[in-house]
Amino acid sequence: MELTGTVIALLPEVTGQGKNGAWRKQEFILEIPSQYPKKVCISLWGDKIDQANLQINDSVTASIDVESREYNSRWYTEVKAWKVDKAGSGGGSASNSGSNPLPPVTTFSEDESDDLPF
Repeated sequence: MELTGTVIALLPEVTGQGKNGAWRKQEFILEIPSQYPKKVCISLWGDKIDQANLQINDSVTASIDVESREYNSRWYTEVKAWKVDKAGSGGGSASNSGSNPLPPVTTFSEDESDDLPF
């Protein structure tokens, strides 16, 4: 599943020691635009924190997994990102000066739109 939005907050990085060694986790809040914008707390683990290099106000698409687990008869849900892509991550403002990936837009006048064969 993918979520696209704007990073509105970066929570502090949390570290710890588990049976498999040291671990790192950082959560960020992604605001998803719509008529009623939604906010989702997403977790990044380990090296993915450095790879994403998130900043507040970054526009990103996060590929996520949603997982719930039970502890003491309560359920806890976590949204984990396994990939985060920044919008326009091609080198800043120079990325727009290259070829346009969108095809040209064709417009029709009112006369031309009525000559369909059916």
